[in-house]
Amino acid sequence: MTEQDNARTEQKVWFITGAGRGMGTDIAKAALAAGHAVVAAGRNPEKVAQAIGQSEHLLAVKLDVTDPAAAEAAVRAAVDRFGRIDVLVNNAGNFYAGFFEEITPADFRTQIETTLFGPMNVTRAALPFMRAQRSGLLVTISSTAGLAGGEFLTAYAASKFGVEGWAESLAPEVAPFGIRTMIVEPGFFRTELLSPESTRYAASTIEDYAERTRQTVTAWKGMNGLQGGNPAKLADALIQLAKLDEPPLRFAAGADAVGVFETKSKELHAQAGAYRELSSNLAHEDA
Repeated sequence: MTEQDNARTEQKVWFITGAGRGMGTDIAKAALAAGHAVVAAGRNPEKVAQAIGQSEHLLAVKLDVTDPAAAEAAVRAAVDRFGRIDVLVNNAGNFYAGFFEEITPADFRTQIETTLFGPMNVTRAALPFMRAQRSGLLVTISSTAGLAGGEFLTAYAASKFGVEGWAESLAPEVAPFGIRTMIVEPGFFRTELLSPESTRYAASTIEDYAERTRQTVTAWKGMNGLQGGNPAKLADALIQLAKLDEPPLRFAAGADAVGVFETKSKELHAQAGAYRELSSNLAHEDA
């Protein structure tokens, strides 16, 4: 086998949503730098290509993840160009922040449509091709908010908790076909998630929440651009993890994420034991 044949064998096709800015752009650049082909998807493919830079191994495609037909078209374009999809990275997302009573039902549903049903739409379109090739890796960018909720996060955490349950349950369904799944839970990374382009704050309409809203919005806006996590390093880490025969079901991205994992596991252990006798005596007497 020639070096050129080896290169073709090692080259994977990465399909990345939300690739026009933020973490998606970093993942696309890292995949290209590692010698892979990249299908970079976004609402504006021209901006996507401009953000990533020119490459003969890059295909920028138009995609609104909330549109199942658009997902099918984008996946078909990827397969037509490169013949397969080896790694799907569900990265596209947005952030509706605010107290539950102040987030409108429409905005709450929009959050769910983008960050829960969006990954489902793209994955549903890609799975038939991965099943046919009997291989693939489904990477879903979740959040530590998918493990631990908090105030001002009701809509976002609801979508991410949903993503976690969906991806974890999907894993054994597709494993017999050689398809692996990996849920990535980043902590605070210096991306555009807290920028005005990605984050919308619910209007402050209830006096009881007004001061906490003001404090929270001020703090979060002040944090934008100062987050500790380096998205380029996370992108490189994903390239390494994608090489593994058995990538982790969950990857804690960042030291702060590791802390959330550890705290959550301790909380669950404590809660399991707090009422152990009551919890353990709920069966029928003849059971």
